[in-house]
Amino acid sequence: MDKQGITGRKVEYHSVLYKSITHFAVETAGTFDLDAELKIWISGNPVPIQKQFNRQVDIYEVQGLLAHFVAG
Repeated sequence: MDKQGITGRKVEYHSVLYKSITHFAVETAGTFDLDAELKIWISGNPVPIQKQFNRQVDIYEVQGLLAHFVAG
């Protein structure tokens, strides 16, 4: 999801099939800074999709879901 514009009303959704994901990576900033970045590589594209997450999202839960569905 990508909010655009001053009001943030325009939203673009991008969906990717799990079977298209070749691998992914999670990078956290450390103990005191709970922000994190998720990178997802899609087959046929050398550049990953990158998304930033703040402390309101449990990045480890997202990672677990991706691991479950990508490996399955």
